[in-house]
Amino acid sequence: MRDAAAIVGIAQSEYTKWGGLTRCTEYQLALETIVKAVEDAGLSVDDVDGFASFSNDRNEAAFVATDLGVPELRYAGMTWIVGGGGACAAVAEAAMAIATGMASCVVVYRSIAMGQFQRFGRALAGDVAGGRPMDAALGFALPFGLVNATVGMALLVRRHMHLYGTTREQLGHVAVTFRRHANRNPAAVMHARPMTLADHAAARPIVEPFGLLDCCLETDGADALVLVAPERARDCRRRPVYVMAAAEGSGPRFGCGAWAMHYMPEEDYATGNTARLAATLYRTAGIGPGDVDCAQLYDHYTGMVLLQLEDLGFCKRGEGGPFAASGALAWPDGALPTNTAGGSLSEAYIHGLNHVVEAVHQLRGTAVSQVPDAEICVVASGSGIPTSALLLRR
Repeated sequence: MRDAAAIVGIAQSEYTKWGGLTRCTEYQLALETIVKAVEDAGLSVDDVDGFASFSNDRNEAAFVATDLGVPELRYAGMTWIVGGGGACAAVAEAAMAIATGMASCVVVYRSIAMGQFQRFGRALAGDVAGGRPMDAALGFALPFGLVNATVGMALLVRRHMHLYGTTREQLGHVAVTFRRHANRNPAAVMHARPMTLADHAAARPIVEPFGLLDCCLETDGADALVLVAPERARDCRRRPVYVMAAAEGSGPRFGCGAWAMHYMPEEDYATGNTARLAATLYRTAGIGPGDVDCAQLYDHYTGMVLLQLEDLGFCKRGEGGPFAASGALAWPDGALPTNTAGGSLSEAYIHGLNHVVEAVHQLRGTAVSQVPDAEICVVASGSGIPTSALLLRR
């Protein structure tokens, strides 16, 4: 599915801390951001005939299409790839809809205003008796403190530390590097809040080995992207960014949530579940890791970035920590500038769709921390669970 579609429009709302969106509802924010993305492409809402999202998005496509006045809805996709693993999958499925002729102009969107709903990771008493497999599994997990994704991911990273000697300071290099990128980005929630390795080391403990600054932000905000066929993209307002390759799926026995993500084979346990996807991406695109100019990696936790770097072939297994500590992720001089807008750790947590938006900025040449002559960017969604990834090119 190489170059099956092109991203021709992007938009992002203002990002605020959790609970900061008070002027409108989460749904209204989704509509506003979609309209801005369509305008960025030089198109109109009348051109849109498809929508794609992920992670049980509350803002359903049928209502979005109706309230925007879309003349004909031909595609409405919601990937089963769970949680933050689905951002790249939503883009991939939008591209598939275009490539197969199911739709001609598809908007991928995500709007989150968790201050208006339940907080992420908080288990309710009724969940255990809900009857679904995930709900039932909570009954086996809660007595042992497996209450949220932070605990679940911490176990994977702690295993990596045991096997390879990964250190807390190496996790700190990830956090500090991405914060420096955010300090250059006026749209980032942490734009005006510098961080040092000493700050990282002194942060309040959350669950070993994570402290507060190892964990992603909780934010309100929205992102949207517009995709069309490559031949149509040449007539749009902005430089097109092509979906060079896409992949989604999982290795064996990866579940989701702290209570169901630890069934994988031992050889996969201290990985991000992205290596198989990476092989598909590089094979489809006909390139290798050395051809990638920058990366936007799902940074729900610092340690999981290290696992993704290894899975994607930028360093050998067990070398993610030294790779990050070497300055390789830093803009402008690192070997692989990564999360150049600040990522989920310091820009905003929009379930990973802001990573795709930043990749488009890089390949358009409009990023705040612009990688010189960036031609190819890899984007990876949530690791440690069933997931997805993209290779984008200008």
